[in-house]
Amino acid sequence: MGTVATIALYAESGEQAQEAFAAAFRRVEELNNLLSDYKPDSELSRVCDTEQDLSPELFTVLTTAQKFAAETEGAFDVTIGPLTRLWRSLRKQHRLPDPSETADALSRSGYRKLELIGRRAYCRAPGMQLDAGGIAKGYAADEALAVLRKMGIRSALVAVSGDLAIGEAPPGKPGWQVQVFDRILTLSNLGVSTSGDEFQFLEIDGVRYSHIVDPRTGMPLPNSKPVSVIAKTAMEADALATALSVLGPQGAKPLQAKHDIQVFFK
Repeated sequence: MGTVATIALYAESGEQAQEAFAAAFRRVEELNNLLSDYKPDSELSRVCDTEQDLSPELFTVLTTAQKFAAETEGAFDVTIGPLTRLWRSLRKQHRLPDPSETADALSRSGYRKLELIGRRAYCRAPGMQLDAGGIAKGYAADEALAVLRKMGIRSALVAVSGDLAIGEAPPGKPGWQVQVFDRILTLSNLGVSTSGDEFQFLEIDGVRYSHIVDPRTGMPLPNSKPVSVIAKTAMEADALATALSVLGPQGAKPLQAKHDIQVFFK
């Protein structure tokens, strides 16, 4: 999914630890092969060109994504593939999109143009492309943690880029120490996601443009505030952190009223 994954865990033996690491990373790689928009042969990349039942994993991601898209009125949207691909190209050229480029990408985006009927997905606009980068990494972290739990590893932390799935506390400790901006928090059995432009951005004429695109306007976010979300799962935290990058601090209260989350802006 264009990033790296790391795992920390406590096991009863080195052998158990190695088996657990191998199984959890294998699960992450399985999900990468299904959900990465960087891989042209992934199920996600091909979903708009085929009519077949979705895998359980992609079905879970897309149904959850569509729920968050409706809740945020499109601030979170997995159909922004044309927009993110455009922006990746323009960052290399060090320029902003012109209006015609944005309009073309927007015409091929929009969560209302994606329909889930039964176990199948239907892309209702020609040239649509999905990008699950704002939710799939959190899902992968949750799934890797679930693998570890099934193997008897309860104390573990899985990080897929800025998305953390946190298990039970390390032995003898009250929780895992997690830095959220200028705070050190002690957490267990939660998901954490941080979204922002710290590592991926483009500066033009004194304006810092994020790699995150506003699905409603098609434009990269200018001078956006990094945000961290703590939620019950990493997938939920991932999607809501992405949405709040777009909505800003004013969008936090409505989402906090609907979800049991903590929100921190830098």
